[in-house]
Amino acid sequence: MRAIVRSLSLSVAVASALFAGQGRAQAPAADEAAFRDLYKQLVEINTTRSVGSCTQAAEAMQARLVAGGFAKGDTQVLVPPDRPKDGNLTAILHGSDKLAKPILLLAHIDVVEAKREDWERDPFKLVEENGWFYARGSSDDKAMAASFTDNLIRYKKSGFVPKRSIKLALTCGEETPDTFNGVKWLIQAHPEALDAAFALNEGAGGELDKDGKHVALQIQAGEKVYQDFQLDATDVGGHSSRPTHNNPIARLAKGLEKLSTYNFPVAFNQATKGYYEAESKLLSPDIGTQMRAVLANPNDDAAIEKLWAINPGWNSMLRTTCVVTEINGGHAPNALPQHVSANVNCRILPGVPVEDVRKQIASVMGDDKISVKMVGDPGLQSPPPPLSEKIMEPVRKISESMWPGTAIVPTMSTGATDGRFLNAAGVPTYGLSGMFHDAEGSRAHGLNERIRVKSLMDGRKFLYEVVKIYANSAN
Repeated sequence: MRAIVRSLSLSVAVASALFAGQGRAQAPAADEAAFRDLYKQLVEINTTRSVGSCTQAAEAMQARLVAGGFAKGDTQVLVPPDRPKDGNLTAILHGSDKLAKPILLLAHIDVVEAKREDWERDPFKLVEENGWFYARGSSDDKAMAASFTDNLIRYKKSGFVPKRSIKLALTCGEETPDTFNGVKWLIQAHPEALDAAFALNEGAGGELDKDGKHVALQIQAGEKVYQDFQLDATDVGGHSSRPTHNNPIARLAKGLEKLSTYNFPVAFNQATKGYYEAESKLLSPDIGTQMRAVLANPNDDAAIEKLWAINPGWNSMLRTTCVVTEINGGHAPNALPQHVSANVNCRILPGVPVEDVRKQIASVMGDDKISVKMVGDPGLQSPPPPLSEKIMEPVRKISESMWPGTAIVPTMSTGATDGRFLNAAGVPTYGLSGMFHDAEGSRAHGLNERIRVKSLMDGRKFLYEVVKIYANSAN
């Protein structure tokens, strides 16, 4: 095993000091020091697609679990035979009720590429500075991966035996699913590893105001379906001195102009309706008025347009969206084009058939000489999981104890997480972290990725408590 578990004494020595209320330096408690060391180790293992190794990170976290009291047989590093660096860690804390389905804690350990010359700091060295942790993966998604792993160790050391088993899955390939995705592979090759009553995953955090006050805690229920379409127009071409009425670039341009002004119908689901209801009470009176107008009348185009201008995400949550992202055509500056193609990227509301969207694009084009075809396999349909009381009540309880008065805001991702694979496989998956960000966010996928130190520590505590409640639930 390549990972080496450092001693707790070294953890305490290298962990950064916290500051007491009067500015007096104070070493972190032993369990926090151990977490900081685990988090640092995980963040500093390079897990990029180009040169990194998820297997090394998975083995390192496995070693932590075993050192924390887990039987070796209760942990596995599962590696695809043809992809030795794309390993995934699974582990289980056994519950007392063998008939109760387990809950699953899911986090991905791969990260987006990062170039040292672009960053202010080395992206693969964890830096604590002015109350923030900086590094690639410091937030996305090694904050949750480290918290889940550390919390399992703390449960084990405390002697906690839940009613239902708690499973852990640290997976590879979330950021590059077209190359390899660990969750998809595990569902196919080791389905028992991810079988659960429901799962907790990335995809939602919390909102801080400009003064650092906790405003809203999000819980994600569902996400849109990703699908690309290729649009093609062709002609025989010819000399540019003899233009015709069948120029494929011009034809496609006219069609794309129509598509740019077309809006798919608005459709609320449980998560997006809950989001609009909650945010309408938290935001400015004018924005709240527009949100309530849309709730009352989903066809209120004027209100939607006002919200869209302020935050494009508010429009994206309401409807399927399709936008041209790439175009390629022509073969010479002095020749009529023979072919032009464009890529249209769609984010489709859950439950809407991909083929229906393809047909609608073709209808909007209004030109039978423009072909519209799906790129790759149809996007994976993943129904939104229900926001039942058994899910919401523990969130409200722990949130109120930690951040009194903070609103609980359901949300639907307009992007994509590994939750789409689990939801499609019948495992309801919720984004829930308890990790709050300011308006600038974590800079995930971008330069100088970061997470507030207090937000990480609070999220770790929140997940520790809420998972205990879920694990002790009878159904």
